[in-house]
Amino acid sequence: MKKFSNIGLEAAARNIIGQGTRITGDIVLKGDFRIDGELIGSIHSEGRIVIGGSGLVEGNIICQNADISGVLKGNLEAADLTSLKATAVFTGDLKTARIAIELGARYTGTCVMTGPSHKNDGKE
Repeated sequence: MKKFSNIGLEAAARNIIGQGTRITGDIVLKGDFRIDGELIGSIHSEGRIVIGGSGLVEGNIICQNADISGVLKGNLEAADLTSLKATAVFTGDLKTARIAIELGARYTGTCVMTGPSHKNDGKE
């Protein structure tokens, strides 16, 4: 009989709020999270957050990577990459290491780039 281990399953977990679903409250998780419905509350994830084209989040997000196609009203802190797709509407402050913004995306707020510091090796 084959035995299965739970090691690493938390980090690989994918969670979804489907279209037509509305949740109020804060969410903390280790894995990825996709929102196609509405979330009124904050998200703290060690993984990737995706707000689909029909998704709406009113609250702050802290994550590794963010991929926004829907609406975000709140601050976003992504340790690595933030991607604003053409249909994205983002109102809030952004703190991220890298950013990609497609033509048509709407963003209102301030942005702070937090990438790795580059040491001056004597070349200028």
